[in-house]
Amino acid sequence: MAGGMALLSQASWAAWPHWAASLPEVISCRGVTSIVTRVPLEADAAVKKGQYAAAYSGFEGVDEDGRTLADILSAARIEAVDVVGLAESHCVKDTALDAVRQGYRVRVLTDLTEPVSPELGRDARADMSAAGIELVPSH
Repeated sequence: MAGGMALLSQASWAAWPHWAASLPEVISCRGVTSIVTRVPLEADAAVKKGQYAAAYSGFEGVDEDGRTLADILSAARIEAVDVVGLAESHCVKDTALDAVRQGYRVRVLTDLTEPVSPELGRDARADMSAAGIELVPSH
């Protein structure tokens, strides 16, 4: 992956939720990506969130060494972040907004995310657009 790193940010579940079977088997991504996947993914780092309290943003998680997403991105000198996954109206939105607050250029790849509901999706996209986040397809 030229010019970037692959990052897996996921919630911690005791078992896969019922909707996990609907996830795509392969997700193509560029740059840094926040995704949930049902297949093994080679990642440069894996950040878990929601282990002990509810958490929507990937920036609320830590890797197995206790490093935050902000620490990992800073150490890798990442300047731009692509965000995908579920759900656009919650985890994707909060991760993207936190990335902007951290000073990153941010894109949400719209064909690789879905909101909980159409209404929440419209609200999330409005919030992200207002924050300067690019909403673009992956191809």
